[in-house]
Amino acid sequence: MKSEALSHIRICDFTGQLAGAGATRWLAAFGAEVIRIEDPIRHGRWDILRGSPPFKDERRGIEFGSGFQNHNVEKLGITLNLRTERGHELLEELVTISDVVSENFAAGVLDRMGLGWDRLVELRPDIIYVSNCGFGQTGPYGTFKSWGPIAQAVSGVTHQSGLPGEPPAGWGFSHLDHTGGYYMAIAILMALVHKERTGEGQWVDMSCTEAGASLHGADLLDWSVNGRSMRDAGRPDSNRSTSPEMAPHGVYRCRGEDNWVAIAVRDDREWGELKAEMGGYADSAGLNDSRFDSLAGRMAAVDELDAKVTDWTRERNRFEVASGLEARGVPASPVLRPAERIDGDVATSRWGLWPMVEHAAMGGVRVDGQPVHLSKTDWSIDEASPTLGQHNDYVYGKLLGLSEDEIADLKAQRVI
Repeated sequence: MKSEALSHIRICDFTGQLAGAGATRWLAAFGAEVIRIEDPIRHGRWDILRGSPPFKDERRGIEFGSGFQNHNVEKLGITLNLRTERGHELLEELVTISDVVSENFAAGVLDRMGLGWDRLVELRPDIIYVSNCGFGQTGPYGTFKSWGPIAQAVSGVTHQSGLPGEPPAGWGFSHLDHTGGYYMAIAILMALVHKERTGEGQWVDMSCTEAGASLHGADLLDWSVNGRSMRDAGRPDSNRSTSPEMAPHGVYRCRGEDNWVAIAVRDDREWGELKAEMGGYADSAGLNDSRFDSLAGRMAAVDELDAKVTDWTRERNRFEVASGLEARGVPASPVLRPAERIDGDVATSRWGLWPMVEHAAMGGVRVDGQPVHLSKTDWSIDEASPTLGQHNDYVYGKLLGLSEDEIADLKAQRVI
């Protein structure tokens, strides 16, 4: 059954890619009516994920981009040419029947279209307007444009990830687009709560770079209090824990090509259990040396420990290593590949994290579910992302009250 938690909310949605589309995706999964607006002249391609890889099969085109399909499930899709006077009028009509206007353009884009905050409030005094961009709407970087990897670099998040003596590694994925989407969804919900309490709308100004800065946690405190940088000698090592300290703690190579196991030894008892699991190897490798009996001793020799643990794991199956350590109460897990996590993990299957939807062009596709379940108002994802202009008749006809002839005329004039 379709979720009804947010079924009373309608969102006029200009978001794209993931930093914005990821936010309204959450709200749509909980029942909000999200009306996604796309440009009919450019075939919706301001969102670069439309028609971009990965692809399900050999088919190509604007309806076959899997990233776009995944990020826009449960949304309605319309086309609207805002270069035309009539298109502008229709958008304003849509704003008047919406609770939220959401966008993640560069700062000032909607203002230049004549649809900034002042105009939106004229159209609907209690509107919630959410702007999500790389650097916020004001300040010295307000005019800069950004993608997720740029925001990660400027916020310092990229600086945190890497290995000693090597350049910052960052990630091969745009994590701040995800984080920006999560923060944006939270911001919309907070604004909706305020509106339901007071009747007041508001403008929510959000910066993905500042969202990234908020992820630093103890590292900012360490710099502020101790003057210690993340890139001091020997740091960072993204395979090790410094808060709290643990040793051994890391990802270790196992038998076979690119196979790994994660192990975390939190205290002296777990160190003893790790040695017991190693059996005779622990003695032959010198791991029973008394200098390793305390955390301080293990931390002082962490490089040596990691090398010895790797010598033990590299000849073993990652699943067997993890299973043996788990049985002894030592945190461990094989590092899973996507197919193993999605198709081979029974817990993920039972959770329902990868629902199937039927896309009008692509056919059956599997998409991301949501990593939460609510006992009373759970999410639902049954509808695939919209094809270009798929819901024009519903939105312009049922919601805005245009006749079939009027809609046909708008299509002929390339307004929609």
